[in-house]
Amino acid sequence: MKLLTFSTANNPAKRLGIKTDQGVIDVAQVAESHGLAAPSDIGSVLHFGIESLQAVLAAADSFLDENDIYFAPCVSNPEKIICIGLNYKKHAEEAGATLPDTPVLFSKFNNALAAHTEDVPLPSNAEKYDYEVELGVVIGKECRYVSEEDALDYVFGYCTINDMSVRDLQMLTSQWLLGKTMDKGLPIGPYLVTADEVADPHNLQLTTHVNGEKRQDSNTADLAFNINKIISYISQYFTLRPGDVISTGTPEGVILGMNPPVWLKPGDEVAVEIEGLGRCVNRMVAE
Repeated sequence: MKLLTFSTANNPAKRLGIKTDQGVIDVAQVAESHGLAAPSDIGSVLHFGIESLQAVLAAADSFLDENDIYFAPCVSNPEKIICIGLNYKKHAEEAGATLPDTPVLFSKFNNALAAHTEDVPLPSNAEKYDYEVELGVVIGKECRYVSEEDALDYVFGYCTINDMSVRDLQMLTSQWLLGKTMDKGLPIGPYLVTADEVADPHNLQLTTHVNGEKRQDSNTADLAFNINKIISYISQYFTLRPGDVISTGTPEGVILGMNPPVWLKPGDEVAVEIEGLGRCVNRMVAE
């Protein structure tokens, strides 16, 4: 299934949707109309499983046009957002960095979450704003000390992420946190696609366009540490819980690797897309 969180002009409350070929199913509306019990948000789906939505899917007889809804982040309240640095071979080359021996972990917080079509404010206290298309992995069940062989069994689904970076702040110290945590600096979505619909997460095309110009064009086959390794590695040191998001790294083509770099500025439109998962588009604006 392709799940989303949305609101409408007539109803500002955030609610759960299912994307279908006919349009978006408003889960709450269908459940109420047909007297069905159904989860009300992504967190409830993670708890009860996608089976809890089958009756709604079968009963749906009305659909919303995506042009008539407002997207919210497809995962709204993760306990943890864990990002992986320098995890594509060619990206490490363009950054002039040596591939690490183990996954490089850093974190973002919920303040960084943004939705498809949401404006991203660029504060005036920095200049070097960069994009990074990344495959997002959403954990579906508690995960601790798992093997690489079993790691994908703990994945609920996948999504498209733009792990934005503020390079001048990122490089101020040896810790990247300041350059990675700006408000709305992690656009995510538009959909959370359940794992059963992704045949091979290690063979997905990723692209970024800025104002229509292609900047990144790669494949998850170039990951230095694959998803199995990342999940297993993290789980040796702390517990992953349902709803946790892992942003698995970006391929080559970021502004950091340009000569000369042309940093993002207010008015730029950034579109990141991953094969089968959807296209997340955001406009940069002055804070």
